[in-house]
Amino acid sequence: MTKLSLFLGCIIPNRYPGIEKATKLCFEKLNIDCSDLSGASCCPAPGVFRSFDKPTWLAIASRNIALSEEMGRDVLTICNGCYGSLSDANHELKEDAELKKSTNIHLGKIDKEYKGTVDVRHIVEFLYDEFGPEKIKEMIVNPLNLRVALHYGCHLVKPSADRQLGSVERPTFFDELIEATGAESVNYPDKMACCGAGGGVRSALRNKSLEMVNHKLSIIQHAGVDCIVNACPFCHLQLDGGQAEIKEKLGLEYNIPVLHYTQLLGLALGFSPEELGIDLNVIKNDEFLGKMKEIRQE
Repeated sequence: MTKLSLFLGCIIPNRYPGIEKATKLCFEKLNIDCSDLSGASCCPAPGVFRSFDKPTWLAIASRNIALSEEMGRDVLTICNGCYGSLSDANHELKEDAELKKSTNIHLGKIDKEYKGTVDVRHIVEFLYDEFGPEKIKEMIVNPLNLRVALHYGCHLVKPSADRQLGSVERPTFFDELIEATGAESVNYPDKMACCGAGGGVRSALRNKSLEMVNHKLSIIQHAGVDCIVNACPFCHLQLDGGQAEIKEKLGLEYNIPVLHYTQLLGLALGFSPEELGIDLNVIKNDEFLGKMKEIRQE
């Protein structure tokens, strides 16, 4: 199986370390050879940085990829934004020899070189392609009797021509991985809508950002689910921390637990919510945590 380097990005180490722990616990169970990508920086964020200064964006992104090339490992991201930035940069540099040459002039100043010898993978895409839902299902020890609202996020499936993960409007690959854990992936209106975090919206237009996530949360609540699952810590922050902001500013309370996919998978593989850092989220739903403990005891 492909050897990987784990690119954590910024939000996970600083805001959601439980996602890192959950990911590494899942890797141990699934016997995935993945090492930390030492010395990595921000990806950098694709929605804003690339728009203002593409050469610098490429230099920073290619430096991260070059670190993984030195290890002889593909880059594995557990964030849609990091995946979008690194994957897009890797694609452009592999396809454009002149762009690769000009970028390497910058990297040469720090004794680095981008060679184009590795791929950039996303955790969901990797698990789907390398394992598949059926193989994951065989490894489950605690089937999860849960109704899940899946949030794909934007950068996982777009640009669709580069991602090649099926339909961009009605994808199913992530839903299949959800249901491999025993959970039900519940369809709901505006499932593929943006959470309102990316592209600088959360930073520059906070009220509009909260309006977008409030709309999505209201639909999810109406669908009657046990939790929301994503594979991007920025979406995670928006869907989890956004609930607290909505309560403070709008007086609306949702109290819907939010999990990264590796946390959901970890539950199904037999780990406790505490081991997976689910109790470190902003939203701490005691009813949900109690249900997870009951599933472990069955």
